[in-house]
Amino acid sequence: VTSEVVDRVYNEYIGNAENRAQVRDGLFDAIGDLLFVLSAIEVARYHRDAGNAVYFYEFQHRPSSATGVVPEFVKADHGDEIAFVFGKPFLAGDV
Repeated sequence: VTSEVVDRVYNEYIGNAENRAQVRDGLFDAIGDLLFVLSAIEVARYHRDAGNAVYFYEFQHRPSSATGVVPEFVKADHGDEIAFVFGKPFLAGDV
């Protein structure tokens, strides 16, 4: 990895941070992009190249069930969209 790449990544995620919370948020964004977004984009491109319609979204709605359980800076965790897409019965074991 060249210093130019490191500088670009730093500037994208942390470069404009004015406090520790913004540094933390930038670091979490960088890790999330590395672990989830890059591979999702790759798969989406394969589907697109095969001639299929592709839709890409980022779910950021903080569920009310996170209050008091998850730190306030967390927007939405992996899988939080399930309750919004399919409804709460899937989470409550009522099915």
